Amino acid sequence: MSDQIKFIVDSLNKEPFRKNYNLITFDSLEPMQLLQVLSDVLAEIDPKQLVDLREEMPEQTAKRMLSLLGILKYKPSGNATDMSTFRQGLVIGSKPVIYPVLHWLLQRTNELKKRAYLARFLIKLEVPSEFLQDETVADTNKQDISAMEEEKDQLIKRVEHLKKRVETAQNYQWMLKIARQLRVEKEREEYLAQQKQEQKNQLFYAVQRLQRVQNQLKSMRQAAADAKPESLMKRLEEEIKFNLYMVTEKFPKELENKKKELHFLQKVVSEPAMGHSDLLELESKINEINTEINQLIEKKMMRNEPIEGKLSLYRQQASIISRKKEAKAEELQEAKEKLASLEREASLKRNQTREFDGTEVLKGDEMEFYSCHPGWSAMAGSLLTATSTYRVQVILLSQPPT
Repeated sequence: MSDQIKFIVDSLNKEPFRKNYNLITFDSLEPMQLLQVLSDVLAEIDPKQLVDLREEMPEQTAKRMLSLLGILKYKPSGNATDMSTFRQGLVIGSKPVIYPVLHWLLQRTNELKKRAYLARFLIKLEVPSEFLQDETVADTNKQDISAMEEEKDQLIKRVEHLKKRVETAQNYQWMLKIARQLRVEKEREEYLAQQKQEQKNQLFYAVQRLQRVQNQLKSMRQAAADAKPESLMKRLEEEIKFNLYMVTEKFPKELENKKKELHFLQKVVSEPAMGHSDLLELESKINEINTEINQLIEKKMMRNEPIEGKLSLYRQQASIISRKKEAKAEELQEAKEKLASLEREASLKRNQTREFDGTEVLKGDEMEFYSCHPGWSAMAGSLLTATSTYRVQVILLSQPPT
């Protein structure tokens, strides 16, 4: 086992892998890292295997590796039970399973490259048995197989003919070596082009993230530079007063109303179904109660007690102030949401119109739009003024009437 690991480490430290491992660092790799090493070796044999395992499901990884190992004719030692153990060990990144695979692959890399290259042309497509029950599909499959075998024989004859022609040429072995190197370099060129495109995509996403973070940092710095301790404290006090009002007055009232409504609905649901006679009886009771209420109001007006009149006036004023305060609080909340939406839209526009030197300009169609709609330019200022006015009104309305 030690000789096997030493050979693997030496091979991985050479071209084209250049992993820079030693026996200790390689043996201490985590299962996922060891699987990634195996995937990199398979990618050197077949460039289609170039995959980042962090972006691939374990089932797909096992299926992909087992498929290529089957094409490369790798046969793990053991019976069917050991084969199931091999598959399981490959999925979990077991060292006793992966070390022999790496050793076998690194011993015959060049040979396996040729086999993987030819496999795409020589692999027989498996047709499901249920489709072969159809005579047309079965005949077509047989014809395809026969055609492929004839083509294979023709290719073999053609290759033999070409070999005989070039064997008599001068520098035959040297030219053959150069042709092999050319094919290898073309495959490597495709592999490097794919890597280059992936790196470009990663760079593009990284630049986008950097721009977003820089914009956020700039906005935070501007906010910190414009903010003074006094204004921050005043703003926080206003926010605290507003939130305190919402928590202690508005929300409890709404909750109490909802509870009453729920209690009433539950009471209605629990009552038996009402008929026409029940409705008539309820209407009669409602009329009687309305009559009694009108009589009481007339008696109260005839008394015309000044103290009761003042109390009624104060109650009416308090009720009006309370309703105004609730209305202003709702308007303030809506204004805050609208202001936040406009700020997000303005930030998005600034990011879209930022030029090379970092300044912000308006595009032609946007300049024409704003010049034709002067009301937009005053919207933000009006909204800020309205927000401040609402906060002052809420503070004034929170004071008891004198």
